[in-house]
Amino acid sequence: MSSSSSEESNQQSAARELVELPQGHRAITLKWVYKLKRDESGNIVKHKARLVARGFVQQANIDYDEVFALVARMESVRLLLALAAQGGLSIHHMDVKSAFLNGNLKEEVYVRQPQGFVVAGKEGHVLRLRKALYGRKQAPRAWNSKLDVTLKKMGFTQSEHEHAMYQRDGGGSVLLVGVYVDDLIIIGSKPAAVEEFKAEMKGEFLMSDLGMLSFYLGIEVCQGNGAITLRQTRYAKQILKSGGTTMEERLKLSKDSTAEQVDSTRYRRIVGSLRYLVHTRLDLAIAVGFISRFMERPTEEHFQAVKKLLRYVAGMLNYGLRYEQRPNCTDHRITAATSSTTGRARAARNCLISWQSIKQKVVALSSCEYEYIAATTAATQAIWMARLLGELLGREPEAVELKVDSKSALALSKNPVFHKRSKHIHIRYHFTRNCLDDGSIKASNVTIENQLADILTKALGRVRFQELCARIGM
Repeated sequence: MSSSSSEESNQQSAARELVELPQGHRAITLKWVYKLKRDESGNIVKHKARLVARGFVQQANIDYDEVFALVARMESVRLLLALAAQGGLSIHHMDVKSAFLNGNLKEEVYVRQPQGFVVAGKEGHVLRLRKALYGRKQAPRAWNSKLDVTLKKMGFTQSEHEHAMYQRDGGGSVLLVGVYVDDLIIIGSKPAAVEEFKAEMKGEFLMSDLGMLSFYLGIEVCQGNGAITLRQTRYAKQILKSGGTTMEERLKLSKDSTAEQVDSTRYRRIVGSLRYLVHTRLDLAIAVGFISRFMERPTEEHFQAVKKLLRYVAGMLNYGLRYEQRPNCTDHRITAATSSTTGRARAARNCLISWQSIKQKVVALSSCEYEYIAATTAATQAIWMARLLGELLGREPEAVELKVDSKSALALSKNPVFHKRSKHIHIRYHFTRNCLDDGSIKASNVTIENQLADILTKALGRVRFQELCARIGM
């Protein structure tokens, strides 16, 4: 058993006591789970043995109440990395060892003695848990509450717009911490402040100091040469010669295809893996969204489209996002580009942060209407990002620059009169109009040639596709 497993066992010993099972209570059984932990190159760095409770037998409102734990959104993580890259700051990574074992339990919880650790003469006794255990439904919540209290005790304030992000100012330095369960991304304007925080955390928990951030949630982070690059090369290799584009132009597929059906489980597994790859691969968004529509009853026609996409991924393994250093950057605006059906891309300080390619959930009566609805959906996310960016930079958020390629939709946004072409539109889609009135959004028309969101809404030819990939920083 590894050193981490022995530390975990010590924590478990301090968090339990051997007792007889009280009447009216039931004990949950345990199991050992073995896992290999790998680095960004796929090399084994640790053998882990973890004692896990069979929490699936727990019942809501009887064995547990709250289970939700906050984690940073992927857009927030990318925004944090973009700010660090442009400011020339290093990003550090820490991991809490056996994080869930630190959470304090409020409920009365009993578990069976684990295999290999049954106390002789007390085989019928059970263990009462004082702290959370992996597999328990409430373990994530208990850990998140413990970490939240600890960080606030250290002088951090929780972001109002991203609750999994914390900030501490002091001594002319700013420290930002992003939380994803037990992984901490740390960015500081002064190296000494970062080291001080690491020492504080090591005083509270058993921590792994992973140094400079290089691998996070399956994403490879390359720091150096005045830029930060995000890739998922190793992940892409796990799910596979180049075709030049992700899908054919004017490709038509239908749910009513009469072609031979394929293994739906295999189809869903591949498409699900590709969806995670979109976190750093904007070029895949439209194709992955398209093939995701046929997961209920996939046929050979649909699987051929998946194979073409896999060939493209195989030929573009090292594609990813690049955030370059810009120390004198004074442009703090969020720019949102929007196009129909629905494609949205948002950039902060000329760094691509967020994107989405989805089919609209409402039926529009005209092209103007669905462009208008797409603009509204993009605006809501862009305003949230502008407020978060302003909070991280310690300044008032600047007006969002919204670029729309439909002149009619732009005119509808600026027209305060509800006429026959707009009075039937749901009131929530008039959000953009209100934002234009109060100045939080500045909307302008963009030509088709300069519409970067086109890569999210339609299958493009090779030349146009590669041109847009270069322009968005892939």
